[in-house]
Amino acid sequence: MNDDLTASEHTAIDHAHAAMIAAPDDDAIRLRFYERVADAELFLLLEDAPQEDQPVTPRIFPVEGDQFVLVFDREERLAAFAGAVPYVALSGRALAQMLSGSGLGLGLNLTVAPSEMLLPADAVGWLNDTLGAAPTETEGTPEEITPPYGLPDVLITALDQKLAITGGLARLAYLVGVSYTGGVKSHILAFVDHVPGAEGALAKLVSEALIFSGVEAGALDVAFFRPSDPACAALARHGLRFDLPEAQSLSAGPSAPGMDPSSPPKLR
Repeated sequence: MNDDLTASEHTAIDHAHAAMIAAPDDDAIRLRFYERVADAELFLLLEDAPQEDQPVTPRIFPVEGDQFVLVFDREERLAAFAGAVPYVALSGRALAQMLSGSGLGLGLNLTVAPSEMLLPADAVGWLNDTLGAAPTETEGTPEEITPPYGLPDVLITALDQKLAITGGLARLAYLVGVSYTGGVKSHILAFVDHVPGAEGALAKLVSEALIFSGVEAGALDVAFFRPSDPACAALARHGLRFDLPEAQSLSAGPSAPGMDPSSPPKLR
């Protein structure tokens, strides 16, 4: 394992892994490690160069009777482990979906980073199942919008980290308190100027923030507004604002296997 890393060279996975090792009995910290793995871009070691629209063949390593594929959260780390070899880049969530049910575990950053770890096949399956949990769609009429109140800091941090990967799906979001008809009180994360059709993806990211923050019986509603909506004035006045990142420019060429999170590569 390479311990000669400066603080600036450590990745989000390194930091989350260190926190998990320091507090092995803290379930919330363990959840945040798995969330960082799911959100990261990972580089999967392959047997052969990937071909567009074709199944990929990961290089498989046997360890104590189990089988693992190897991933790294930086290309430099993969090269330090294996040299110039074929690989594919994909999100951790796409990787979990690809591996689920295959019996293959995940070897993360082996020998090249402080976050080196073996995740067995059942842990990969659990991650995929957790990521697959869909938010529930409901309807309600807000009567009053208020500042957010009483939400734990860990949830605010989780939302901030999750919204950082929205990649241009919306321009900004406000976290506010809300009172519905009938006296029911809740909180809403209101997205403003979102991309049409992105509602499901954004709602799912918010659902994941709740799940991986470890907040017991947490609930957070999601709503969508156009900039011209009269409610936006109240959102701006009372809400905690999140400015979301702009979309990254895309290459004009064909995308590599695994870069579309809605269509992960298949195993050969």
